[in-house]
Amino acid sequence: MSSRASESHTVNDPIYGDVGGNGGAGGQQGGGRAAREGSRIDYTVETEDFTLHSHIQFHGPRPEQEQQMNSLEIKQSKAAWALVRCPPPSQIFQGRQDILEKMVQYFSTDPGQRHTYVLHGLGGSGKTQISLKFLAMTNRYQIPRFTKQFFINASSPQTLDTAFKNIAISQGVGNTSEDALQWLISQVEEWMLLFDNADDPSLDLFPFFPKCTHGNIIITSRNPQLAEHGPKSHSRVGDMDETDAIDLLLLRAVKEKTVETTQLASEIVKELSCLPLAVIQAGAYISKFNCLHGYLSIYRQNRAKILRQHSTQSHDDYRWTVYTTWQISFDQLSKAAARFLQLCSLLHRESIPEAIFEQAAAWMINDDGQEAQTLQEARGFLHNFLSDSGTWDTQSFMDIIAEIQGYSLIDKHDIRNTLSIHPLVHSWCQDTLNDEPMARECMIDIIGMSIRLTADAYLFRIGLMSHIDSLIQDPATIKSMFQNEYAHVYFDSGRFKEAECLEVMLLEKRKQLLGADHPDMLQAMGNLAATYCRLGRYQEAESLEGIILEKQKQLLGADHPNTLQAMANLAATYRRLGRYQEAEQLEGIVLEKRKQLLGADHPDTLQAMGNLAATYCRLGRYQEAEPLEGIVLEKRKQLLGADHPDTLQAMANLAATYCRLGRYQEAEQLEGIVLEKRKQLLGAAHPDTLQAMANLAATYHRLGRYQEAEPLESIVLEKRKMLLGSDHPDTLQAMANLAATYCRLGRYQEAEPLESIVLEKRKQLHGADHPDTLQAMANLAATYCRLGRYQEAEPLESIVLEKRKQLLGAAHPDTLQAMANLAATYCRLGRYQEAEQLEGIVLEKRKQLLGAAHPDTLQAMANLATTYHKLGRNGEAEELQALYDKHVRI
Repeated sequence: MSSRASESHTVNDPIYGDVGGNGGAGGQQGGGRAAREGSRIDYTVETEDFTLHSHIQFHGPRPEQEQQMNSLEIKQSKAAWALVRCPPPSQIFQGRQDILEKMVQYFSTDPGQRHTYVLHGLGGSGKTQISLKFLAMTNRYQIPRFTKQFFINASSPQTLDTAFKNIAISQGVGNTSEDALQWLISQVEEWMLLFDNADDPSLDLFPFFPKCTHGNIIITSRNPQLAEHGPKSHSRVGDMDETDAIDLLLLRAVKEKTVETTQLASEIVKELSCLPLAVIQAGAYISKFNCLHGYLSIYRQNRAKILRQHSTQSHDDYRWTVYTTWQISFDQLSKAAARFLQLCSLLHRESIPEAIFEQAAAWMINDDGQEAQTLQEARGFLHNFLSDSGTWDTQSFMDIIAEIQGYSLIDKHDIRNTLSIHPLVHSWCQDTLNDEPMARECMIDIIGMSIRLTADAYLFRIGLMSHIDSLIQDPATIKSMFQNEYAHVYFDSGRFKEAECLEVMLLEKRKQLLGADHPDMLQAMGNLAATYCRLGRYQEAESLEGIILEKQKQLLGADHPNTLQAMANLAATYRRLGRYQEAEQLEGIVLEKRKQLLGADHPDTLQAMGNLAATYCRLGRYQEAEPLEGIVLEKRKQLLGADHPDTLQAMANLAATYCRLGRYQEAEQLEGIVLEKRKQLLGAAHPDTLQAMANLAATYHRLGRYQEAEPLESIVLEKRKMLLGSDHPDTLQAMANLAATYCRLGRYQEAEPLESIVLEKRKQLHGADHPDTLQAMANLAATYCRLGRYQEAEPLESIVLEKRKQLLGAAHPDTLQAMANLAATYCRLGRYQEAEQLEGIVLEKRKQLLGAAHPDTLQAMANLATTYHKLGRNGEAEELQALYDKHVRI
């Protein structure tokens, strides 16, 4: 990871589970037909779990025995029919209207043609009950009407064969599965076969489909690949709608639906992700212990135990609990697939990049092997995805994901190449770990490897942040060889305190191992300095950056790229410290040397140009900054694309300069783009996104759209407090901006305490003479004026004016603003002669700097015209007013 550079400037101012499971194999002998004289007659009715045999022996043709045999055959046929008839749905079935309506519409079209519908999803999501509810609806309303309905346990070839034998027996057409299939082919009525629990990914259902073009089939499976049997007629059965889940919970818990119970139930079903089987189990537990109010607390302390418990009172034939239904699937996975799922469960459950594993393997392949012993567990796992020749094997990786997908224990998202895990499966899978510390170490190492290979992949790194939060319980568990990589992720994600913690540890280790002058040691120092800057600790950053620059000059020479980067970083810190002249001098050198060494279009050259433009803005030289920023933006678009973070930073910088030039409409357009794209790329809470929001709010403020500015500024302030702390310079800037908007909205009493806090904290952080401290003083004075406390405002404004003259010069825009503010206070105090003198200076210098039509120039013109009126110089006032009106019309 290279030392981090700086470039920025901102604007101030269900249903429940499937029926059945893996039943035992049926008997081997088929059912008998008509008796033969002197023979032994065996009748066999085969079931999932038992075989019912009956036999009679007789000699000679005896009519009463034939009658007895026929009577027994009828009884056995009835028994077989009972075993293959579809059971009714649960009495507490709720919801799923979208899927049911889709099934009704599908089976109602093209009568007489074959219809196949597949319901696939996680175990416990309610696939079987949806099927049974659909069949019950069709029986009741005849939409459509199925003449015969057969329930088939499709969990194995044996249970399938048994079910079809029993169909043959029940219909009196034979005693083999082939007999049943032939009979179904011959029946042109609308029969229905419900293949339930077809979960085994190795099972081929096709041989059990009647070879005809009529009839109806429903398949329930955890395996999404079975949707191939109904490519246009399938539904993924996921979690229930929250409203339906609440109704199901209260019904199973035997609780009346009230406002209070609905609220309690809502919190419970959200915790259970509205998974039907989990909701049913929760309802049963609540019913047993009468603990609706305390259930969530009990559940959170005993999650694994509760989700393994089965109620003694059932509403259907489902025999498994939430955890056992997944354990059965998990036990079918290969060792590599099971470990992959466990490792993924240590990450955040959403948006797990597949690239983590490929990039880690690529780093491992190219590594010199020196860390082999340290990374033994991670290396051993990654070898599952390597070919015999030791290269990455995409097919092996895809096979393992497909194996887990076959039981709906993981979801793959092709467009993004990411994986996700259901929230409850995610929790359950962690509970399966009996070596959690080792598993966490393994996954921490794998991510470290993947980051090391992708040193320049900014978006990949910030995409890992949620996974790192889930994975790492203590940063001390990160091996020293990967501390730099993880610090980089924290830094890019705006988590500067965590980055600092790792960088300090790394710096100390490199000092001990490599010495104070080693390049890696200087890199670590540079990274820590960059983090100090983002934490608002500019003095600490400057100290480190000064050391780095001097050592790089000695070791590498004044023109080396690393030396120039060190100079650029120090200059950026000078800018933050308000030392703009020093910053400009260094940035000018960096820009010229990078042009010579790297060319005008190199990214580092463009960075230098952007930094110099930022300093020009601080110096009030907006006309010089704008063309530079325009060049940077256009070239970054060409080189990096319109959505690259560096391009968006260039766009934000140009928009900020447009604001200072009074071109607010152009600024607003660019800032809106930056904000939306940063939300998409970085997330709503990233520091850069918040900066974009603050900039847009500041532009709304300048456009007089204070009602739009205020909510944005409130969001920025709250999120910065959470991310950066109450004393960070960016938090204080957000507080100052919100206070300024409160003033514009006439809420002066709310503005004043905020501005007092900002002023005091900036004095402590930056000192009394820092530009940001003076801005805070000016803002508080302006609020005193609005509150009529002119005597308190005047001395503050005098201090601001004098110090800005010394620091920035008499013609700087901020100095002129201070002069205008003091003049306005003189007017309110009746000191019109003093006010007129200052306002005349402000007007003339703003014309020179900004032009006659700039909003700030026009404001100065209006102020001076008002003072002329107060002094009785009405002719001069009217002349100025006419000039003002002319420019406003233009």
